[in-house]
Amino acid sequence: MTAAANLSMEILLSKFNELLETVDRNEKRYQESLQAKDLENLQLRHELAQLKKMIFGSKSERFVPSIPPEQMSMFTQPPAVQESAQQQVSYTRKVPLPAESKHPGRLPLPASLLRQQIILEPVGIDTQKLKKIGEEITEELEYAPGKLFVKQYIRPKYADPSTGGIVCADLPERPITKGIAGPALLAYIIISKFVNHLPVYRQLQQFSREGMNIPSSTMNDWITACCKLLEPLYQSLLKTVISCDYIKADETPIKVLDKTKKEGTTRGYHWLYQSGEHGLVLFDYRAGRGREGPEKILKDFKGYLSTDGYVAYDIFDQNKDITRLCCWAHVRRKYDEARKNDSSRAEYVLAQIQKLYAIERKAKNEGLSFQQIKELRAERAIPVLEELKPWLIENYRQVLPSSAIGKAIAYNLTLWDKLIVYLQDGRLQPDNNAVENSVRPSAIGRRNFLFAGSHEGAKRAAMLYSFMGSCKMHDINPQEWLQDVLERIPTHKANKLFELLPNNWTPSEKQ
Repeated sequence: MTAAANLSMEILLSKFNELLETVDRNEKRYQESLQAKDLENLQLRHELAQLKKMIFGSKSERFVPSIPPEQMSMFTQPPAVQESAQQQVSYTRKVPLPAESKHPGRLPLPASLLRQQIILEPVGIDTQKLKKIGEEITEELEYAPGKLFVKQYIRPKYADPSTGGIVCADLPERPITKGIAGPALLAYIIISKFVNHLPVYRQLQQFSREGMNIPSSTMNDWITACCKLLEPLYQSLLKTVISCDYIKADETPIKVLDKTKKEGTTRGYHWLYQSGEHGLVLFDYRAGRGREGPEKILKDFKGYLSTDGYVAYDIFDQNKDITRLCCWAHVRRKYDEARKNDSSRAEYVLAQIQKLYAIERKAKNEGLSFQQIKELRAERAIPVLEELKPWLIENYRQVLPSSAIGKAIAYNLTLWDKLIVYLQDGRLQPDNNAVENSVRPSAIGRRNFLFAGSHEGAKRAAMLYSFMGSCKMHDINPQEWLQDVLERIPTHKANKLFELLPNNWTPSEKQ
């Protein structure tokens, strides 16, 4: 073969090799693109499943196996059983008598309700000559719609001949000086909006039907005036909550009207701090979700701080006076969302978390002391956790980090040290569910009045949600509490305002 032929052959081989390399590169790019599309498809399907669950699905996150181990499925063929010898069994069954009734009976009407007596005499019979031997009493529960009425303070004026002056009684202190709204009406307006979630304009419609047309600006001014009056009590609530050594924290968004924004509204946040020791909850409004809010509120706090995994709370990890613990309910939520992605792994972890919660239910049902709860957790919860962590580490290596199950395991492992802090003290709870329950009134309110009228309005809402949530924790009628406080606070000593907080409140005698 000539030199020219060899050169041509080498050129052809070189081009062929380049072509093979191009094909390999294209194949590799195609495979990478295909994997990326598959991963994107998986993520989109997961997001779609979560949206469907939010709209149509159950909100409960408690894990219950689809077929418990001790229960057979009704759709599977039962296993073959060996024939056994027949045995005749007899028993005695109690048959209820015809007169017996299983109905528990009608619930008695509360004795505290006002009774309006209506005496019915027999028609057409002269009862004057008859002897009364008893009476039949039938009670019927009725309702009378709330009515507006006017309370007049009449103060006679007297001339004093000895001094030439005039004597007249002083007016009692009122929530709004020179205002026409009394404490009961003011309390009703506030409770209607912040407990019953009735917007102001609907309340105005109600009053209009009663013949009282109140301008919306006037009603809003009344609410603002009440909040100014309650501000010192709110500061007392803040001090009381921060004084305990175990707080649960959370945050929830709220839309706020802002004319400087193109959309017309901006997103603010209500931060919540709950003290189980005092049975109080504090709402604090902030324009953003940064760490500045909780950092300012908790600057003097010392003790256990229970939160979710939000990064704004990481600032407290550097505070030697604060021990942070995280929420197993948030971890459980991650695995519940990952069940469609990897059911076997997700359901295994959910079953282990369910064991931890079964221990907590046992402690609650048996009324164990804090020390007994700590000992029970050491005996039963620690073995579950010691088995779970190595499993998480091993399985994390086998899943895609960006998949739903991968994110759930990563979230779990990242917070592991904070998730097991609750084992240190029987007072501590494994989740933040209690403070999340306090968020619900705010969430329901958002659906009805959509947004706060201003940042100041959002602050006022935070104050009132704090008082109403604290009343709920003590099973106090918020209407009675607020009416009493509005009557007493104008003359109450500033250094004893804590007496009016729901955890210390005693109704005044006239109530």
